[in-house]
Amino acid sequence: MLKFSKFALLSALLAVAVGAQAADDKPAALVNGVSVPQARVDLRAKVAAQQTQQPDSPDLRSKIREELITLEVISQAAVKAGLDKQSETAQRLEITRQNILADALVQDYVKAHPITDDMLKQEYETFKKRVGNTEYQLSHILVATEDEAKKAAAELKKGGKFAKVAKSMSVDTGSKDKGGDLGWTVPAKFVQPFAEAVLKLKKGQVSEPVQTQYGWHIIKLENTRELKLPALADMKANLENNLQQQAVAKYIDELRSKAKVE
Repeated sequence: MLKFSKFALLSALLAVAVGAQAADDKPAALVNGVSVPQARVDLRAKVAAQQTQQPDSPDLRSKIREELITLEVISQAAVKAGLDKQSETAQRLEITRQNILADALVQDYVKAHPITDDMLKQEYETFKKRVGNTEYQLSHILVATEDEAKKAAAELKKGGKFAKVAKSMSVDTGSKDKGGDLGWTVPAKFVQPFAEAVLKLKKGQVSEPVQTQYGWHIIKLENTRELKLPALADMKANLENNLQQQAVAKYIDELRSKAKVE
């Protein structure tokens, strides 16, 4: 059974949807008189190189050309059978077209609104302020209800070992078998009620039950140490990606707010 990459399949679907390329587009092949444009081979080679780190080569382009010829043959057969007129197929083609257009718009927006060094520096300073300069070694017990949290708290107050109570009562599958251990972390990684409770604790202290969207927590501060943040240069790629995502999300929200939806 023939297997095609997702990109190649989308290319074939779009070929059915939008028809042949402009007459002056140099063909890589003609299939029943229909051009398989060289530009399509070039684009597919570029994507393949990016996705697989495989260098562009005549052999790669030859394989891509054969793949696209096969896809053109299949798509022509599908059109001849009237499959492009079927409701579900037509909707899938339209969704594919919209997804590619949306991606093109996002890439165009990102290109037109580059992230500057000043923006990166400001984001880095904001990040440092949000994270702080202290790292916390935490354990917690997570239960579903306030009554269960009070029961766990009572066990601890009677002298029960935190790790033992966590193993027997916590529903957090990621930490219960480790006695509730969450490792070294920073409060900013947690939801607000949890983070605020951590900041009120002293070393070795256990919190009262704290409610979050995940349930009821009892938190223990095991230890603290100075947090050494990565340098701006080491975080640049992540910060830039985050800023771009924020900018794109804001842009899309603005488009939605201006759209007339009935």
